[in-house]
Amino acid sequence: MSGVSMAKTYDERSIWWRVAADFLHSRIAVGGLVVLGIVVLAALLAPWITPQNPYDLLQLDVLDARLPPGSRSSEGGYTYWLGTDGQGRDLYSAIIYGLRISLTVGVGSALIAAVIGTLVGLVAAYAGGKVDALLMRLVDLLLSFPTILMALMILAYVGKGVGNVMLTLVLLEWAYYARTARGQALVEARREYVDAAQGQGIPRWRILTGHILPNCLPPLLVIGALQIARAITLEATLSFLGLGVPITEPSLGLLISNGYQYLLSNEYWISFFPGVALLAAIVAINLVGDQLRDVLNPRLQK
Repeated sequence: MSGVSMAKTYDERSIWWRVAADFLHSRIAVGGLVVLGIVVLAALLAPWITPQNPYDLLQLDVLDARLPPGSRSSEGGYTYWLGTDGQGRDLYSAIIYGLRISLTVGVGSALIAAVIGTLVGLVAAYAGGKVDALLMRLVDLLLSFPTILMALMILAYVGKGVGNVMLTLVLLEWAYYARTARGQALVEARREYVDAAQGQGIPRWRILTGHILPNCLPPLLVIGALQIARAITLEATLSFLGLGVPITEPSLGLLISNGYQYLLSNEYWISFFPGVALLAAIVAINLVGDQLRDVLNPRLQK
């Protein structure tokens, strides 16, 4: 290995060690990371840590509907530690499975939107001229409309479903990544290493993907973390309004909506516990995203 490669490897390792050390310096961020890890692990292990599959209608019993926390099932098989909803679902099981849907929608839509938006931003910054103006006017147009209103209009046309919700969120989120990637790419395009690469005759696509893109990743990682929390919130809002996931596979937003009508009957647990789970997931992701922003932005370093 040459001296330049060894120095580059050492620099990269030292940078990532510094980022990890700065991140772990915040107890609040570490707490958020722990909560997020528990949420993700619970969602992945849902079939093995829940006593009931809330999406299987054959496992539901109408006689167990709206039971308070700590009640025993009518067949005496297990205890509903968080109670049941109006369809007889075990709320603990429904919350864990609902987390799977919420995380799938949030992470999936954020990743797809990140890929599309980053490519659009890089192309706009490097091409410039009319291409840049056209793409950025499209981004401005998308960002000028209220997100929730646009989502309601799209889902009213395409219908419910996890896939349709993800498609809607991708259409509404990629513009954030495109604007961020373009702004960062414009800064990187003026660096000396880009001029050196052009002088060596390196193709434009290799300069974009091998030189400019890696230096645009830190702000995009921060945007991605925050957009995941935003996507989960939007999905919960849409499901609460009845235009998100189908009623046979409720997410956290739909579970909250199902229990909203029982609040005045003092049956608080149907909405309360799914709301706490949704709040914990969103707050944990935001804490991690905020700390990443502070660590990866040199201007915010103390």
